[in-house]
This record gives sequence, C-alpha cells and structure tokens, in this order.
Amino acid sequence: MTTHLPDRQQPESGAPASKAAAAIEKARSEGRAALIGYLPAGFPDVRTTIEAGIAMAENGVDLIEIGIPYSDPVMDGVVIQEATVEALANGFTVPQIFDVVEGITRKTDAAVLVMTYWNPVMRMGVRDFAERLAAAGGAGLITPDLIPDEAAEWLQVSEELGLDRVFLVAPSTSPQRMQNTVDASRGFVYAVSVMGVTGARTSVGAAAQAVVDAAHDAGAERVCVGLGVSSSAQVREIGAYADGVIVGTALVAALRDGGVQAVADLTRELSTGAAKVSAGGSA
Repeated sequence: MTTHLPDRQQPESGAPASKAAAAIEKARSEGRAALIGYLPAGFPDVRTTIEAGIAMAENGVDLIEIGIPYSDPVMDGVVIQEATVEALANGFTVPQIFDVVEGITRKTDAAVLVMTYWNPVMRMGVRDFAERLAAAGGAGLITPDLIPDEAAEWLQVSEELGLDRVFLVAPSTSPQRMQNTVDASRGFVYAVSVMGVTGARTSVGAAAQAVVDAAHDAGAERVCVGLGVSSSAQVREIGAYADGVIVGTALVAALRDGGVQAVADLTRELSTGAAKVSAGGSA
C-alpha cells in the first residue's frame, strides 16, 4: 500500500519542504534542467569525497548523490565498481556516510541525497538511519533496489522527517507500477534510461524520453534521468524533456584520473548543457 501525496514538495505532516524538489524547481525557474552529480562515499577517502562534492556544488551541480559503497553493486558499471572496492578496501564504513553528507552540506547549499541499496539501511535500522541522515543535513535517499510496496516503514519515517524518497522507474516499468512509484516518491522520480548496469555511453537512446513521458503522465512533477550520461551534449539532449540530468561514471572517472580539480572542470563543462533547448521546458 502506497501513500498518495497531492503535493510532493510539502508533506502533509508539516515537515520541511523537499530539498531536492526545491533545487530542481530553482533550476526550472532559471530555464534549465537541474544537474545532478554522483560520487561514491570514501573514494579515494572520506575527505576527498567531501572536497569533490563541494567542488561539484561550486561549479554548477544543483543536487549531489553520494553512494554508499556496497560489496555486490549489481547495477554499477566497472568504473563505479572499482571505486567502491577501493573505498571499502580503504576502510570505509556505513556510518561515515553521515560525515560525508555533513561535510558537504556545511559548505554548500546543494541538496545532498544518499544512494544506497536497502540492506545497509535495514542493518542500521530505518529510523536510526533516517534520523542521522536528517541531522547531517541530508535531503533523503535514492533506493535502487527498494520498491514502494515493500517500503512501508521508510514511507512513514521519511514523511515524519521531511526526507525525500526517490524510487526508480525503467523502460520495463508497467503502468500500474509507474503510478505506484510516482505516488510514493518525494523530491523526484529517477528514470533509468537503459536496462542494465551503469556506465558512460556515447548515446542515451529514445527509451529515456519514453520513461520520462510515462512518469509525467502518471503525475510526476519532477523526473530526472540517469545511467549513461557523460557529456554536455547528452545533458542538453536529456534536459530538453527531463527535469534533471544525473551524471555518475564520468565524474567518478574524473576524480580517479585527475582528482578534485578534474571533477570541478568536468562539472563546469557539463553545466553548459543544462539550459533548455525549447522555451517551454519540460512538463
């Protein structure tokens, strides 16, 4: 059973307004799609993750995703897998995610969401995890392997604390599942543009727009596209119909190869593609 929220930017409980929604709406008011950047926590170490997150925020990113390294990242491509393996080998532990989030939110105005498989949250305890995330200034969670039907506790706790809950939809998502996901999401809906693992691609494909359109048709106010974006041209292409564009692998590779400065440079270049192609923007 999912909870329908007539206004996903302001929960009925009176908790704080959605930080992710506010960031996306600010970008929309400026006539562009929001730019969302991803980095795995603890790569190559906690301090560098924080510095790279701050660099992204200072160079054009509106929202930041920080991923919790996981020993079996089934959706991640080689670049992110190798980064998470290195983070774990260097001793990263789940509680350090709150240090990373707080380190970024104390220095920037960017909305910071944690992307995680559900098992680490369950191990800590949903309420404990959510309360610590909120205390660190985090905006919410992106949960790639959690579906709304199985998220009753998370729906309740996130509503109480005003945390965003971002669920994924894909080309294979049925109309009923799409509706359920849209109704349960808060902040935005994450549209996976291709089936399979993550990784930079030379083209995004027509499936992305179809997923975005289906989510908008189901009532989603904000739909962001991820998996495979690696250039300003792709940001521009997707930003013509989506409300936000998510870049992950390319930024992780930049951090690996050139450190924080390379992340800043790539973010600045990617941000040039965020302006809407058409005056009307996306739905």
